[in-house]
Amino acid sequence: MIKKIDHIGIAVSSLEKILPFYIDIMQLELLHIEEVESEGVKIAFIAAGETKIELLEPINEECAVARYIRKYGEGMHHIAFAVDSIEERIEEINEKGIKMVSSQPKTGAGGAAVAFMHPQSTGRVLVELCERKE
Repeated sequence: MIKKIDHIGIAVSSLEKILPFYIDIMQLELLHIEEVESEGVKIAFIAAGETKIELLEPINEECAVARYIRKYGEGMHHIAFAVDSIEERIEEINEKGIKMVSSQPKTGAGGAAVAFMHPQSTGRVLVELCERKE
């Protein structure tokens, strides 16, 4: 079952250039910055009420976010939904004919278990399932 929107992912070329917009202009709180080397990104999480904004900066030119920016430019990358049991959700989604990017969850930012649904199955929106151990 979907619990809530966990975060909205935005692909950016430079955290250094965009963070002042969210922090100084929008007056949102920077929660933390981390690198997820396995995905080739540096991530900044920003609090926006009960939802977080995840800014994704590529740290190499071969990662998925770098390819996304080259193809589509900076901007909305994905929407992530919080779930209780990611393995059960993946199984249910597969049974309903939705194509997953990966059949098994990976470890994402903040140690969350994450899995993405392929945009071909979701109306051209990259949808992430996210299970956090709270």
